[in-house]
Amino acid sequence: MAKGLFDLTGKVALVTGGNSGIGLGFARGIAKQGGSVVIWGRNAEKNAAAKKELESLGAKVVASGQVDVASEQQIIAGYDAIMKQFGRVDCVVANAGLPPPRGGTLEQSTKDYLAFIDVSMHGSYYTLREGARHMVKRAEAGEPGGSLIFCGSLSMFKGLPGKIPYAASKAAMGAAIRAMAVEFGKFGIRANTVAPGYIKTGMTGEATELSQVDKYFASKTPVPRPGYPADFEGIAAYLCSDASSFHTGDTIIIDGASLINL
Repeated sequence: MAKGLFDLTGKVALVTGGNSGIGLGFARGIAKQGGSVVIWGRNAEKNAAAKKELESLGAKVVASGQVDVASEQQIIAGYDAIMKQFGRVDCVVANAGLPPPRGGTLEQSTKDYLAFIDVSMHGSYYTLREGARHMVKRAEAGEPGGSLIFCGSLSMFKGLPGKIPYAASKAAMGAAIRAMAVEFGKFGIRANTVAPGYIKTGMTGEATELSQVDKYFASKTPVPRPGYPADFEGIAAYLCSDASSFHTGDTIIIDGASLINL
């Protein structure tokens, strides 16, 4: 019996890019509710540090893997390892991605564009597709349910000059999530996007003192501060829990109301 509304006891969640930033914020929320967490990241030292922290927060079991989500084969092998260790996956958070490219669109090479898309769009799609494959198999065996989560951004709604690969990958995956919500709903599997606003992470610096960039974005946000990875703990716990079993096909914006601040 569940101990609380967002109790994740017995559930196994995968978080890609879960060793830092927003991904670690998602993982912390799951760990605090007693779920088992698998984090994928390319840096073994950061994986080990995140694993230690998540175990201290109450995660039932924490595992990590050096999986490059640009590789479909590595993703499939990573899921094989999860199933061998846990026998199930209940929640998948496709968070791994790259920071927006610098420079203008006309200066970006086709090679760099394709490499970006391979990680930020194809990697997310393969991660969610393979997670859904295991969830559907479990549902057909008599145990429906599961949660697919994509980490989007406000670029799904706003034009960002020079950031076409970033915005395109986020918007495309937002559409893919809605398609997954419709296709897999009959198995009790829901699919949602979480779209962050400006978040102070490893990509933007995690120092306590606010930088000029932090202050700029805070000045344009009704909640006058940057976001932090901790702001994503609650939404991860909710979307991974049975409390969200009828919440699907949505894009949940966490941005301090900056998007609607015209």
